[in-house]
Amino acid sequence: MSSSYVKIIEGALGEVRKVAKRRRFNQTVELIIKLRDVDVKKPENRINLTVPLPNPMSKRAKVCVIASGATITAAREAGADLVITKDDLGKFSDKKSVRKLAQQFDFFLASPDLMVQIGRTMGPILGPRGKMPDVVPPNADVKAFIDRYRRSVRVRVRDQPQIMVKVGTEDMEPSKIAENAVAVLEEVARKYGWDKLKEVELKLTMSPPIKVNITAQ
Repeated sequence: MSSSYVKIIEGALGEVRKVAKRRRFNQTVELIIKLRDVDVKKPENRINLTVPLPNPMSKRAKVCVIASGATITAAREAGADLVITKDDLGKFSDKKSVRKLAQQFDFFLASPDLMVQIGRTMGPILGPRGKMPDVVPPNADVKAFIDRYRRSVRVRVRDQPQIMVKVGTEDMEPSKIAENAVAVLEEVARKYGWDKLKEVELKLTMSPPIKVNITAQ
């Protein structure tokens, strides 16, 4: 992680705080990345990345595990926000219930033997939202899997060449927010190249955006 990028973003955060009005809630810090010369009509130029942040936010991501066998117990012991068993899947056969799940949870994990059934029943709702479950391999450390996703954010490019993602909250130390932002920037640059990052901005939930002067280093 480039320390120079961290310093640049810390400086931009200071500017954001100057223009932001005080609110009665803990505002989210949002990173906006605008891309250049990226044709999002081509499937290969779209992304749906899970990026673990080096510094967890106060509000962790919510993880639902759709499990079979030993993974059921492991997920419950690991404190998954919701565990759905194979027998429970029948309760989520209608679009309304799956849509509610998609709204409640940030990430979905699943045992490999359930993926076909999940694709058939939940896929039409979860797929377009970029929330199809990631597979938990057999004998995986389920707790480590869940912990990783709890401190992750989803980075998507679908039909617009722009990304908006949460990288912190205003009560966090600026250096930690900046490290999170750099982690996201590096993943996006790994896909597209730094030269494709047309514009980078930071904002709070209710503040105007401030431009970040990022150049490839």
